[in-house]
Amino acid sequence: MQRCKWAGSRELYVRYHDEEWGVPQFDDRVLFEFLTLEAAQAGLQWYLILSRREAYRQAFADFQPEVVARYGEEDVARLLAPNSGIIRNRAKVEAAIHNARVFLEVQDAHGSFARWLWRFVDGKPEVHAFAREEDVPATTPLAKRVSREMRSLGFRFVGPVMVYAYLQAVGVVLDHVVACFRYEPLRALAESLRHDVW
Repeated sequence: MQRCKWAGSRELYVRYHDEEWGVPQFDDRVLFEFLTLEAAQAGLQWYLILSRREAYRQAFADFQPEVVARYGEEDVARLLAPNSGIIRNRAKVEAAIHNARVFLEVQDAHGSFARWLWRFVDGKPEVHAFAREEDVPATTPLAKRVSREMRSLGFRFVGPVMVYAYLQAVGVVLDHVVACFRYEPLRALAESLRHDVW
């Protein structure tokens, strides 16, 4: 069974690669979870964030944006405490709370965050066909466009590189290499996808 090389052999990465990465997500809670985790990852290894995912779920109310949006200074202090289990970076913690509020604004304006996000690709994943991981770009025109719109809405930690990693994670783009065992099933799913969120 061949996987993308980045999955390596560590169980956490392998499970994430095999079960989650690149699978189209339409649930707003899941989309908020990945947005928060990707922003937390900025400048760090993704493995570090994955290893603390459960702590993030506890810290951010299972990634319910309507709950996180109500967090105040006491919550920030709690999240920055040594026993919180998350990355204790004030800017990232405050960004997660701020992003929850913007996330709710997007939901109100568009019916769901998923509807807003997936309109960039007309509701179907953008399928790539990279033979080597070295060919996968750090960002793309699509990611730059999404990043620009997110920043205009007020989201934080949403540069084009981070946004591209986000789009890969939630399946808006398919970047498993073609030899990976996950490529064909996800490509077939992308081709057949017709989601009623639109």
